[in-house]
Amino acid sequence: MEIRLNLSKTEGSSHIAKNKALNLPNAISILRILTAPVLILLLLTPDRKINLIAGIIFSVAALTDWLDGYLARKMSVETSVGKFLDPLADKLLIVTCLIMLIPLGRAPAWIVALIIGREIAVTGLRSVAILEGIVIAATGLGKYKTAFQIASVIALILHYNFLGIDFQSVGTVLLYLALILTLWSGIDYFVRFLTTITKISPHTAP
Repeated sequence: MEIRLNLSKTEGSSHIAKNKALNLPNAISILRILTAPVLILLLLTPDRKINLIAGIIFSVAALTDWLDGYLARKMSVETSVGKFLDPLADKLLIVTCLIMLIPLGRAPAWIVALIIGREIAVTGLRSVAILEGIVIAATGLGKYKTAFQIASVIALILHYNFLGIDFQSVGTVLLYLALILTLWSGIDYFVRFLTTITKISPHTAP
């Protein structure tokens, strides 16, 4: 009887966890991830109208980054799945477009390589911090970095002149600024990680 009750509780807990994971904010994050292959197809054709459509789609997808976080807090449905999906969707969307912009001659390969390398390095370090039970507080640098990356990608996708604006030139300037912020925030994260783990190590030593 006791075993059955425990099984029922376990099944009930799993059902609740599953329902929490399948919420609106997480669905929006998944939708943002699914936008990436659509943008790949659109960017295969360097056409003015198609690039305008791609730019609009990317812009809307980027805006949902704010929306899913807002809804998660508003609806009190913040989950571990959501915390994983949200940054994954952002990185996948931005990195995918940056890579597609290289063969089009709109983004230098070395800049894209540095940005991707930074994201991989920080993601790996964040995983180590979680395993060690270390919490590295977020800073404004990360938000500025993401904002400039998004702005540069939008401009570079548009590429052509719209409303008298040379979006390729604007996007190039924004991309260099995004690179600076990306590397700066990455170095800042590494320094704060090393500072934190150095303070903890003497106390954890046998």
